[in-house]
Amino acid sequence: MFRDRFLTRSEFKSYDDYKANCRIRKPNNFNFAYDVLDALADEKPDMVALYWVNDKDEKIIITFKELSDLSKQAALFWQDKGLKKGDHVMFVLKRHWQFWVNMMALCRLGVIPIPATYLLTAHDVSYRVSEANVKVILSVNDTVIINAINESEAQPQMKIVLDGEVPNGWQSFEYEKYNHNDFKKPQGDDFASDNDVMLAYFTSGTASYPKLTIHDFTYPLGHINTACYWHDLVPGDLHLTLSDSGWAKCSWGKLYGQWIAEATVFVYDFEKFVPEELLVMIDKHKITSFCAPPTVYRFLLLEDFNKYDISSLKKLRSAGEPLNPEIFNKFKEMTDLEIKEGFGQTETTVMLACWPWDEPRIGSMGKPAAGWNIQIVDQDDYMCEPGETGEVVIRLEGEARPFGIFQRYHLDEYTEKSLKQGIYHTGDVAYCDEDGFYWFVGRNDDVIKSSGYRIGPFEVESALMEHPAVVECAVTGVPDEIRGQAIKATIILDKKFKPGDDALKKDIQNFVKKITAPYKYPRVIDFVDDLPKTISGKIIRREIRSKDSQE
Repeated sequence: MFRDRFLTRSEFKSYDDYKANCRIRKPNNFNFAYDVLDALADEKPDMVALYWVNDKDEKIIITFKELSDLSKQAALFWQDKGLKKGDHVMFVLKRHWQFWVNMMALCRLGVIPIPATYLLTAHDVSYRVSEANVKVILSVNDTVIINAINESEAQPQMKIVLDGEVPNGWQSFEYEKYNHNDFKKPQGDDFASDNDVMLAYFTSGTASYPKLTIHDFTYPLGHINTACYWHDLVPGDLHLTLSDSGWAKCSWGKLYGQWIAEATVFVYDFEKFVPEELLVMIDKHKITSFCAPPTVYRFLLLEDFNKYDISSLKKLRSAGEPLNPEIFNKFKEMTDLEIKEGFGQTETTVMLACWPWDEPRIGSMGKPAAGWNIQIVDQDDYMCEPGETGEVVIRLEGEARPFGIFQRYHLDEYTEKSLKQGIYHTGDVAYCDEDGFYWFVGRNDDVIKSSGYRIGPFEVESALMEHPAVVECAVTGVPDEIRGQAIKATIILDKKFKPGDDALKKDIQNFVKKITAPYKYPRVIDFVDDLPKTISGKIIRREIRSKDSQE
């Protein structure tokens, strides 16, 4: 298989075999556009790389050969615009198929893409353009997005629109006029590979301002673990990860590892998420592999599965937040498929996962990926005992640095805080059980210290979500004179229940006591209409804590 050229060995009998013997082999001067895309275009020109459909029933199918040629045309366009190795270009491209063309085009040139979500406000755009010294913005032709960019205080040198009527002050993306045969691979110092910067993402910013995370050209090799062993993809698979192109999850599930695995990336381009339409897509196009956050699975479970033939699905994966047992069990009951979880960050590829050789443990982050030296440590950096809560860290000394981990942050102050003495401090708190499975507790700032206990919000939130009245919730700590902190639940109720019902609060508290340890029940409950969230949809618990402190 194609992936064999990047591995010392690719087939394994058990997790222990995989962990001990899976080693990634990096070619000299590795560049994904040439070593993967062009290699597949030469060897398997008719294999489908990208299968794109939208909510208007339009469809575009692109082979590896076609994608290679299109990316060379786009590279010529960018060269004509004066872009060179090291320049920053921000993409706001939703799920449009041209995202993949331009990612490969810039990879050829060493120009650094910064994918961004279409949910950015003018303030968000200003911050990112200024922070990253963005030279060019390439955007879809959407009025809301165009206005946000135009109204931002910090402006790039060039603004280029993908298609349609060109707004004032913008240029059009006219790559079609270039002949791919005219493209010449950069040489010498102009050729980008290995330790050069390939890609940058802004983090979601749950704990502070978003940090610009820098990845080098070896980053795609780390996604061999993601696609070949966590997703368990094989040639011929049609894989759908439900992610906007503006987030690192797109790189996880819709680009690098999937093509190394010789799978086809399926892209469903929609304006509004409708669970029923997603099931139609799986049925109609015979998706074989699917990955989404637990929230999406929760919405799918509300639909009538008998209306659709989703028997083509063979592999289900989940990431972004821990999986609730309720979702796992109901999905297995309805589909006979197990959802296997994975864990990582914008700064990494998959670090921990439920691998093909192990039975899933619901809610667990899984076991470490091959090549990753992961530990749980206390505040003095001493290793924790099994069952003891501490921070997840990655040892990077010597040859221990895994493929896929970020090179640094854009600002030294952030880098110095997280990368210390050969250790990457993730900021995530967890514990490891006797069998080597890791369990997420929360972010450092989110852990609640009550009566001597360290309590992670997820376990309480997971219990709350099983109550029929709870639609969404966030668990935080509030000051308490006796306990230090008390557990507070901020809850969005189902419309069938009334917020002013004190009996309902009592019922929810008793419900949680029965599901988890009684000391973890929320002593304070606040019913709200919405929760503060980042533009990626992650709950900002620090805003709830800040408001409580002020009150």
